[in-house]
Amino acid sequence: MDKFESRSRITGIGMSQVGRRLGVDPVGLAIDACIAALADAGLTRRDIDGLACHMGPVSSDGYSGAGIIDVEEVLRIHPRWFVSGHEMAGHSGPLLQAALAIAAGLCRHVLIFRCTWETTALARARSDRDPAPQAPWVEGDHQWRLPFGAFSPANWIALYADRHFNKYGTTREQLGAIALNARANAALNAYAVYKDPLTMDDYLSARMISTPLGLYDCDVPCDGAVAMVLSAADAARDTRRPNPIRIEAMGGQTTERWSWDQDTIDHEPLMKGAASSMWARTDLKPADVAMAQIYDGFTFNCLSWIETLGFCPTGEGGRFVEGGTRIALDGELPINTHGGQLSAGRLQGYGFLHEACVQLWGEAGDRQVPGDPQVSVVTTGGGAPGGAILLTQG
Repeated sequence: MDKFESRSRITGIGMSQVGRRLGVDPVGLAIDACIAALADAGLTRRDIDGLACHMGPVSSDGYSGAGIIDVEEVLRIHPRWFVSGHEMAGHSGPLLQAALAIAAGLCRHVLIFRCTWETTALARARSDRDPAPQAPWVEGDHQWRLPFGAFSPANWIALYADRHFNKYGTTREQLGAIALNARANAALNAYAVYKDPLTMDDYLSARMISTPLGLYDCDVPCDGAVAMVLSAADAARDTRRPNPIRIEAMGGQTTERWSWDQDTIDHEPLMKGAASSMWARTDLKPADVAMAQIYDGFTFNCLSWIETLGFCPTGEGGRFVEGGTRIALDGELPINTHGGQLSAGRLQGYGFLHEACVQLWGEAGDRQVPGDPQVSVVTTGGGAPGGAILLTQG
């Protein structure tokens, strides 16, 4: 198959400082990550002719920080092609768009980035003596949720988790294995937000958020930014790294309703199309995957992706992760080797892309997956449009 994915390579990655309530301007975080990615690729800003990011500065809640305009203005990059937005195939949608643009000959080196500063924004909002006035009415899907106190994705995803518990016999201890695995891996990660040991007793005794999800089932808001450079395959020869990472396949198809509550509640929505379209573009199978960097906004997100990607049959996800041995660093399918968003911090999906590259380059140090891993799957999103990517060593 002559695939658009085969025409580009990941040639550099970068990350800013990551933490809680850093008090750093989000544009500064984004620029730090972008400069680090350029240095990692051995390129200068004059080499970059494409820019891509997920979202942009669309709200004051810190969910998204810097955008295309900010990075272009500070670094004075004059892109021949650029893209930004929310309605894409998961948070990794800009990577898919950048690969398409390179395959079409629109650009040669694309700088892709994502920035969040949720904890600093929240701290500022709490200290604001003149909070913004409330809207006089609620529109869209929220009109069916807010009257019942369902303000958060924690409430909505809890419905799917509860359904899974009742239909398949899934337990809180099984979800807890995902949280404990994340914390164990985060302890080996210098930039992780939470590194202290987490026991099953800690997990089970923590306060409930939305039954059956407790505190440690929820990911950790943080401040930080991640960037990467995607280069045309022939142009990758001019970069610093001798072994740029290949994109084997990408999936972003939508086969389900976009609504959170108008389709099945057997699994988290908007995952199946991404997974099936990814597998349709490769000869590789789930058994070929050496590790999985799986979006874990909540523990149930991760469990849903495990099933949807075909690592176990539907309904067997709880038993697959039970005890944590299969998904540990030395297990048959190491999952979220940096600690995921549950412990390392919610970098809006880009922490998973960063970690997959670090692992495939063999640069993960104490948390390096043994046996020279060759293939990693990365997923982003779910509940919102999902994205699925297979990355391989160059």
